[in-house]
Amino acid sequence: MELSERGAVVTGAGNGIGAALARRLAESGARVVVNDLDAAAAEAVAASIGGVAVPGDAASEEGVTALIAEAGAHLGAIDLYVANAGVGIGFGPESPESDWELSWQVNVMAHVRAARELLPGWLERGRGRFVSTVSAAGLLTMLSSAPYSVTKHAALAFGEWMSATYGDRGVTVQCVCPMGVRTAMLEASGDTGKALMEADAITPEEAADAVMAGLADGRFLILPHPRVAEYYAARATDTDGWLAAMRHLRSKVFTEEGGA
Repeated sequence: MELSERGAVVTGAGNGIGAALARRLAESGARVVVNDLDAAAAEAVAASIGGVAVPGDAASEEGVTALIAEAGAHLGAIDLYVANAGVGIGFGPESPESDWELSWQVNVMAHVRAARELLPGWLERGRGRFVSTVSAAGLLTMLSSAPYSVTKHAALAFGEWMSATYGDRGVTVQCVCPMGVRTAMLEASGDTGKALMEADAITPEEAADAVMAGLADGRFLILPHPRVAEYYAARATDTDGWLAAMRHLRSKVFTEEGGA
């Protein structure tokens, strides 16, 4: 993808992967709109890259409509939309309804609502790119959070549907599926999350580099941790064996960490 002078929107870009990617896009010549619920963080990143901050909610229907309208006014056209904002909360079925609802709204419906706004223009122009930060949990699972795993699977399914439906009409869809990344979300994942992910965690800048490489070649799955492809293949070809391995991992981690 030629990024020079292209209009890009990155949600959840006040820190972590989103901030690192906003910087990489700007370095490549893109005109970047930085979105985040944290207005000060969005403005700081935008100022550092010569971009424009459009803080606000990138998940609700009203918030997405406002974000895309304002971003479009600044950019003229949105060529690349990175649905990076996400939440990782809750544990199992006992998690409160509010955790499940927030996970669904931010991790899934934010993507659906953005696509709803962007697709008419992209299909008319015959060009557009939608990139979603799905996480390896969307291909595999996250033992420490059912709401996260379920909604990330849904985000991947929506990306697959988008690609299958609009890929021949000029719309490129890509899903970024990292394992652990050294962000605030990893810090907030608790002892169990860290035990599962921290040893192999990469920096946000390394994740952003993987995304930039994916933008260049157009692959659907962008895997900052390449071995995720092996795990994904094992899950598909030997599902029972893969689940047994996950149960073993869960038992080991939760015993060591004193979890449930």
